[in-house]
Amino acid sequence: MKRAWTAPLAAVLAGLLMAGCHPDADVLTSPEAVPGSVVPANFPPPAYGPEQNPPDRASFELGRSLFYDPLLSRDSTVSCGTCHRQADAFADAGRRLSVGVQGRLGARNAPPLQNLRWRRTLMWDGAVSHIEVLPLAPLSNAQEMGETLPHVLAKLNRHPSYPARFARLYGPGPITSYQLLRTLAQFTAALTSADSRYDHYVRHEAGGTLSSAELRGLTTFRAQCASCHATDLFTDETYRNNGLDGRFPQDSGRAHITGRAAERGLFKVPSLRNVALTAPYMHDGRLQTLAEVLDHYDHGVVASATLDPLLRRPDGHLGLALDARQRTDLLAFLQTLTDDSFLHNPQLAPPR
Repeated sequence: MKRAWTAPLAAVLAGLLMAGCHPDADVLTSPEAVPGSVVPANFPPPAYGPEQNPPDRASFELGRSLFYDPLLSRDSTVSCGTCHRQADAFADAGRRLSVGVQGRLGARNAPPLQNLRWRRTLMWDGAVSHIEVLPLAPLSNAQEMGETLPHVLAKLNRHPSYPARFARLYGPGPITSYQLLRTLAQFTAALTSADSRYDHYVRHEAGGTLSSAELRGLTTFRAQCASCHATDLFTDETYRNNGLDGRFPQDSGRAHITGRAAERGLFKVPSLRNVALTAPYMHDGRLQTLAEVLDHYDHGVVASATLDPLLRRPDGHLGLALDARQRTDLLAFLQTLTDDSFLHNPQLAPPR
């Protein structure tokens, strides 16, 4: 059965797209003044280009306030930033499953929020197809923020400062769902990570030196991993069964949304950017270290009807053939994907 909040998403998205030419929505400042406004030279074209919601300093700052405000949850204890912390690449590092309102345990590991401009679908199962409606998923999930959109809007319209801040951007009148979601997207679209040592290496910039082990790891990565973790986004945006289980009685992944048996056990290929900081791993956080992840791909893959064909080797074995040196080199290379400027950019931190 599909999630309860997926049904209204299409209607809300339609309203957002129809409202995209709102005369007060595109108050521009210099794009360089807002984080994430410039497309990195080594990235493909974004799905949600800056022209679709032109970066604006006041909108960005309002979106940042909303992202970190627990007012958006039912009991005012959980914000978006509670489970997506900047120091952890906007993941919930250290927790297998995130904790929501009233201490409720979520069903999946909270994924990092980074490079969302390039995502054509979002969530582990692709339940959300547009960045501007992404907040509705956690907001209305009973285990996460436990709210409703009308109730959130009512709280914002009663707030001592939010109505005036929205009015400066959108003109007089009550805060609407279009304004709320569009403004949140100003912040989430700005979460661009493209300044790691690897990025400097591929762009031939200063500070892009890789060691011999890291370069060997890059070669192994390109041969063994890049078919799924593709481009410099390190994901091909597909859904795959990577052999965690043989059956999927509790979480069928993509099939939970589509109802297709052929998609049972398929989950979104995650980006590997900042992966050294976002443990635990997999959709349910079952693997605690990157070494455990490599163990899985080397000898832990479980056969099932929907297992990705890339994990079936010609010799009949499952998984990836990795020797000890390749494993060590891969672990070294993955460290080069850490983007310290992203993790410590004060513009992305909670407002003071």
